[in-house]
Amino acid sequence: MAVPTTNVGLSSIQTEFGGSPPISISEYYAGGPLVPAGSPAPNGPIPSSGQIAMGQFRGATNAAFVTATGGSITTSGDYKIHTFTSPGTFTVTDAGNPAGSSAIDYLVIAGGAGGGANGSVGGGGGAGGFRTSFPSPAGSVPVSVTGYPITVGGGGGSQGNGSPSSGFSITSTGGGRGGYANPPSPATAEGIPGGSGGGSSTNGSTQGSPGNNIPAGTGNSPPVAPSQGNPGGRAGTDRASGDNGGGGGGSGGAAANASNSPPVGGGPGGAGRANSITGSPVTRAGGGGGGGYYSIGGTGGSGGGGNGGTQSAGGGTGTVNTGSGGGGACWNGGAGSGGSGVVIIRYKFQ
Repeated sequence: MAVPTTNVGLSSIQTEFGGSPPISISEYYAGGPLVPAGSPAPNGPIPSSGQIAMGQFRGATNAAFVTATGGSITTSGDYKIHTFTSPGTFTVTDAGNPAGSSAIDYLVIAGGAGGGANGSVGGGGGAGGFRTSFPSPAGSVPVSVTGYPITVGGGGGSQGNGSPSSGFSITSTGGGRGGYANPPSPATAEGIPGGSGGGSSTNGSTQGSPGNNIPAGTGNSPPVAPSQGNPGGRAGTDRASGDNGGGGGGSGGAAANASNSPPVGGGPGGAGRANSITGSPVTRAGGGGGGGYYSIGGTGGSGGGGNGGTQSAGGGTGTVNTGSGGGGACWNGGAGSGGSGVVIIRYKFQ
């Protein structure tokens, strides 16, 4: 609805913007209690003080806000937050206008990767790609009255890559799996590229000693700006103290290489990244820790990365709906699976 373009009277302005009789035109200054600053007015602008004319209101519209359904809906102040932990549709039933809201912010995190295993000391799994428009308003996405498909990527199993998440033509790449060195192939020992890359693996009898010579997976693959992730760490081999896997990359930082100096152990996973799109800061998408031959597996990265396994414990699993990587295994212990991703949408609703 809008103020008529002809025969404008106080009653038609009141119908559009509200107010209780008796009313006067001075109650309708822009930025006041009835007319939001910047309200669309093709014959305006509506002034915020001084002289004001009825003709400036012709065709003017009140603030309208985005209205939508889909996912799990919560509120934080004047904002609604839709959280998708599985595939669905974000359906816009009112696209709003610039005086209220007409765009959304997003956080799209892909599934994290699993750690490496298979009879070697595996690398940690990389975190899923992390892409967001929040808090930068320049990245907000204008919406229309339509349904927007949302995809939420699953975490990779042992030695599996994470799956992508997407929405609003934004795609985050799944994490790259951790390497495994049995069979003794440099190709499998390398960490795989992804949103964040997997850590590499080693088997000292076949991959060479000392280690840190097996490449880890690169992050931000394919490249986007800003970056969606970071590289994994390299494995290490010290035959006096065993083999150790590199950590998986995290959304907030690169993973560490395995340590060849005391204390020898698997490389820690890269740190996750904090974001306040839900109204308070939450850290997500940490990398998985690398496996450790003796008693020290790499710690998982902040935000849900799984710890690296040891001879007495398997690799830890990445936390669900954080896109975190799973921990690498030690020889025949099980590697941790990656955590599933999440898509979060935020917009002003009042």
